[in-house]
Order: sequence, then structure tokens, then C-alpha cells
Amino acid sequence: MTLLSAPIEMAGDWGHMLPRSAEQVVERMRHSCLDGIRLVSDGQPTRLRVDEHPSGNPAIWLHPDGSTMAWIIVDIGERDWSKLAYQFGHELGHVMANSWKPDATPASPCGWLEEAMVEAFSIHGLGRLAESWKTNPPFPNDSAFGEAIADYRRNIIQGYSVLAREQGSSADFGLWFKDHRVEIEPVAALSPFAKAASLTILDEYEKAPSIVEALGALNRWPGRSGVPIEDYLRLWETSCAELSASPSLPARLRELLRLG
Repeated sequence: MTLLSAPIEMAGDWGHMLPRSAEQVVERMRHSCLDGIRLVSDGQPTRLRVDEHPSGNPAIWLHPDGSTMAWIIVDIGERDWSKLAYQFGHELGHVMANSWKPDATPASPCGWLEEAMVEAFSIHGLGRLAESWKTNPPFPNDSAFGEAIADYRRNIIQGYSVLAREQGSSADFGLWFKDHRVEIEPVAALSPFAKAASLTILDEYEKAPSIVEALGALNRWPGRSGVPIEDYLRLWETSCAELSASPSLPARLRELLRLG
């Protein structure tokens, strides 16, 4: 059983949406995010639950019941397939990064980096979803909606690009981190800094999609994201070696952040 083959169950209040239609979108996004990626984690879930809540933020429900099910919460509008794919993709990134068990509470100082990486993971997946929808839509006569997904993705990138220019991350990622480190590290969430950083990471994913496999080696050590970033990257590279995964992503981030 892998993250790509684990059964998906739909739960919660889907309103007038047919549950099977939402499930088709989720399944298509899962493939858009994971097809062609080696799934190296030794802690993958055996089931995925996608739970629609009428309010609140998307999240991983860290349920302490001892099960091997990853529980993803989304909050979308009626048949808002782009938003569903985007929210699901982000939370799926956390699951891939081994952040779905009860001990996976977000922590500083490196929580921002995981958020940036899984946000880039979702945006990358949206691009692949848009293209597959145009040529092979999950619903009859719906190929035009592929362009709507592409527009949704472009809007996210445009908003983050403004942040990146304002903060300076697009010009010099290492200097950006040095200048803003005391502001970046305390917030273990998708902050404006994490959003800006996600575009730098997205560029790395799009140049070499296979480096995404390293997400499966994240957070396999005591302290998880609660250790200094220098230790975080070192522990991540060690974890990659243990799982025979490519260490290219942590090595590249070390280079970009100028951490030696």
C-alpha cells in the first residue's frame, strides 16, 4: 500500500455535490501530484479520508486513535473543483511529508519550510491537473474547465509573486532568509514568507520533478520541524540516505539558503 494506491473515502457535508464527482477530482489530483514520483516513506497511510467541513481552514486532523488513516479536511464551495484540488493537494503534501500522525503538530523553527514545500507541491500538481483535464476531463464535455484550473493556478502564483518581489526572495533567496529569519521562523504556518518561498521551491520542482521524492524522507527524526534549520537539513539528508531517496532537494535548499 502506498500513498498513491491507498483507498480514498469521502466524508462530511458535500451539499448538493455528488460524492462520486468530488472523489473523481480528488483522485485525479492525487495522480497529478504523485504520478512518476517515487514514494519512499516507510510510514505511508493505508487509507485517506477527505472530509468536507462547511467552515474553517483546510488541515490534517491529527487523530490519536492509532489508525493508519490520514485524515484531510477541506472547506470548499459548491462544485468548486479548482479549490478542492488545491486544498487537497496541499494537505496531501503534508501526508507525503509524514505529517499525518498524532505527533505531527506544526512546530517552529522549520514549520514554515514544510509549508512552503507542500504549497509548491500543490501548485505543481495543479499545473499537471489543468493539462490532463484539457485532454481527458473526468466529466463528459468538460475539457474547457482545464483552462479554469490553469487560471486559478496563475492567480495564486501572481499573488505570491507580489509577495516575493516585496520581500526580495525572488532576487536573492539566501539574502532574503538572512534578512527576515527572525520573522520567518517563529510562524509554523503558510505565512506570507512561506508563500513567497514556495515559488522558489516550485521552480526547483518544475526543473526536476523527481526531486519531490525527498518529501517522503521528511520528519523521520525526533523533534521533526522543531530543530534548527541547519540540523533539519542535515537530518533530512541522512533520512534520504536511509530510504535510498535522492537528497537533491535538501541539498539544493541548503545551497539556496546559503547554509553551508
